[in-house]
Amino acid sequence: MLNHPIKTQRLEITTLDERMAESMHENSLDADNRRFVPDEVFETVDAARDAITTLIRFYVEDDSPLVYAILLHDGQYIGHIQAVPFESGWEIGYHIGEAHTGNGYAAEAVGAFLPPIMKQLGILRIIGVCLAENMASRRVMEKCGFVLDFLGDDNYQNEWRTVCRYSYTNK
Repeated sequence: MLNHPIKTQRLEITTLDERMAESMHENSLDADNRRFVPDEVFETVDAARDAITTLIRFYVEDDSPLVYAILLHDGQYIGHIQAVPFESGWEIGYHIGEAHTGNGYAAEAVGAFLPPIMKQLGILRIIGVCLAENMASRRVMEKCGFVLDFLGDDNYQNEWRTVCRYSYTNK
């Protein structure tokens, strides 16, 4: 778990709290989230609350997903950012609710999150995977210094889809 919130000019990245369930539910229902990461859609507030409860328990476990809230400085929940273990390392993920996209929040959050989470995990490399058609996610990773390693068909959300795999190496 992060030792303290990460603060940027406009955002705060902090641990999840069950009081965020309604906002997480609402932000998860947008069309892009359904299209690009359907496993992160919470159809009800209770489903979001259950997910938050589970994710909070992961903060103290090794090799479990580490998911953090992205808040505006006024405390409004606008999305999340995560480091998720996979077979040979860690993967970054993020989502900004549709009402808040186009403002550079995702890139700001990713850029601020990478140094402390990589230090905490003791890693020098993290990957990011998205559907090739998800141009917004691709732009975020490229803006944050990720390098495209693979563009082609792969298993994504249990379907064969055209994906991009990026990597970021801490220098």
